[in-house]
Amino acid sequence: MRGLETSVIKLRRKIFVEVARVAYDSENINNDIEAIPYKITPTEQPQYRESIYRERAIASERVRLAMGMSLRPQDRPVHITSGLDASNISDKYYEPPLMQVIPSACDKCEDNVYEVSDQCRGCVARSCMTVCPKGAISIGKDGKTVIDKEKCIKCGRCKAACPYDAIAHKIRPCAQACGVKAISSDALGRASIDPKKCVGCGQCMVSCPFGAIADKSQIFQLIQAMKKGDQVVAEVAPAVIGQFGPNVTLWKMKAALKDLGFKEVFEVAHGADVGAATEAHHYATQVATGEVPFLLTSCCPAWSMLAKTQFPEMIDRVSSALTPMVATARSIKQKMPDARVVFIGPCAAKKLEASRRTVRSDVDFVITFEELAAMFEARGIDFKTYNKEDPIHDATGAGRGYAVAGGVAAAVEACVREYYPGVEVKIEHAEGLDACKKILMLAKAGKKNGCLIEGMGCPGGCVAGAGTNISIEKAAAEVKKFVDGSTKKLPEKDLYEIQLP
Repeated sequence: MRGLETSVIKLRRKIFVEVARVAYDSENINNDIEAIPYKITPTEQPQYRESIYRERAIASERVRLAMGMSLRPQDRPVHITSGLDASNISDKYYEPPLMQVIPSACDKCEDNVYEVSDQCRGCVARSCMTVCPKGAISIGKDGKTVIDKEKCIKCGRCKAACPYDAIAHKIRPCAQACGVKAISSDALGRASIDPKKCVGCGQCMVSCPFGAIADKSQIFQLIQAMKKGDQVVAEVAPAVIGQFGPNVTLWKMKAALKDLGFKEVFEVAHGADVGAATEAHHYATQVATGEVPFLLTSCCPAWSMLAKTQFPEMIDRVSSALTPMVATARSIKQKMPDARVVFIGPCAAKKLEASRRTVRSDVDFVITFEELAAMFEARGIDFKTYNKEDPIHDATGAGRGYAVAGGVAAAVEACVREYYPGVEVKIEHAEGLDACKKILMLAKAGKKNGCLIEGMGCPGGCVAGAGTNISIEKAAAEVKKFVDGSTKKLPEKDLYEIQLP
């Protein structure tokens, strides 16, 4: 489903575009916000649901989330704009939780259920009955098998034994995508996200075929800050390459962002360069010497949150290097003390990272590439015809390579080999939270000593983040070309000193 422009993606884009238009142009915000669901569904004929009223109710909730507000209470109907006065400020931060299930949009998918499909031929062998350890399978009136869900223990032996693949294993898509098992069912059978387990990666959101899960956005508050005249500065993640078209260079992106209202634009890859030099120094002076057993990279917030919450004894093994987002933001505010820094990237989890008390003074807003695309559309910037450019040279190929799985480890390894000759480097990397959990368990058991371990919450790395616009494969190929074309390959050895206290 990733990389396809599905109806869910189109609906999300429409919501963001309309919210951005209201933020930019409206003279009566309350009325124009209330009108958005009617713009999304302009006729009285529903497109995707059984009634137009349900479609508009769902659109209303999406509007609230797109404006950074929480869902409305189910037992107390209020206007879409209820609470807008509190949200209509340019320094609005997210109210937890970030990821929310829209109740009226959830289709109550069955989770972890085995069911005989119409592919069953009622064969004589009846292997499924033979292998079932609980006698949960019987023969129905039509001669085909039936599974008693009360007896079924969901072992899957029947499915494996069926020669016709006639037994389906139904898994809720959002729960299957969640690598931290944060999704369960509520009393009515709808998906429910445990905020204590959720790390904000957003993989559930992009996996739901009904668009029932959405995160909160700051595009409304960001545009309000621009209109107010704040010095709003963008820091752009290296995964941006290719996200807005194959010929949209970083120079073109910088020019377009300035046309949106940003005062200046910087590469987050600069902060990645700082991180690579820092973690190379830590590895050479601490891990390689045996002072500490292993080092976990710090750049992915979903990975580091997983390590800190589910493996608390390993907190001090997470690198103390600032994440590229924070390192870049701090360098911007040193140059421009009045700047309001906006991280623009592929990652939903960065929204949670920016909400942390220790980061809030560095990063003022976080928006994704998906949300930025809506801002461009709202302002009429079309990259098929846009031809402005503005040069930018902030980073090296090493930092730009952070956008793909394995890129962080490769950058750190290259720095160690270049600046600490003779130091042997052991590299491990995991992508996807399931794989991340497994490698952390191995590290905990002492089986990864001497290693630098890179973890990426999304399979594929940052280019697979929930806020991206194109397929993972295409994005990875564009980033590779970007890295290969970089004039400078590695950061300076002493760049890590920037992070010294």
